[in-house]
Amino acid sequence: MTLNSRRTRQTLRLYTFEQAQTAVPYIASVVRSIREHALQGQSIRRRLDALDDLARPSRARLIERDEARRDLHHAEELLQSAVDELESLDMTVLDALQGQALVPFSHDDQLAWYIFDLFDAQPIRSWRYQSDPEETRRKLTTAQMS
Repeated sequence: MTLNSRRTRQTLRLYTFEQAQTAVPYIASVVRSIREHALQGQSIRRRLDALDDLARPSRARLIERDEARRDLHHAEELLQSAVDELESLDMTVLDALQGQALVPFSHDDQLAWYIFDLFDAQPIRSWRYQSDPEETRRKLTTAQMS
């Protein structure tokens, strides 16, 4: 699952590497919440699919399906709230399930993104330009860290 909202450079707060590094604990907390809510929603959707596949569901299964729909709605609200919190920092989710987010900065007068990875010992290790394909990962150099 990839959540990604495209914004223009003019509306984004651009971070220095030092600012991004300082924000890592907070980014990690928000991205962890996003991931947990996305996983919860995925699990509930699977449960709903199984309940929907029943040819003649019992009354108990119909009640369970209604509860699952409510749970899914709640998980989606929590997910959106966490995504909104990240976006309020002008950061965006790259991949909710993989725990990846993008932190904007400027490099060579172009919009670029530090790639935050929740599961990496060094959470900001790579970057890409806005115009690069989503899977592009460039190794950080001194130029991106200054």
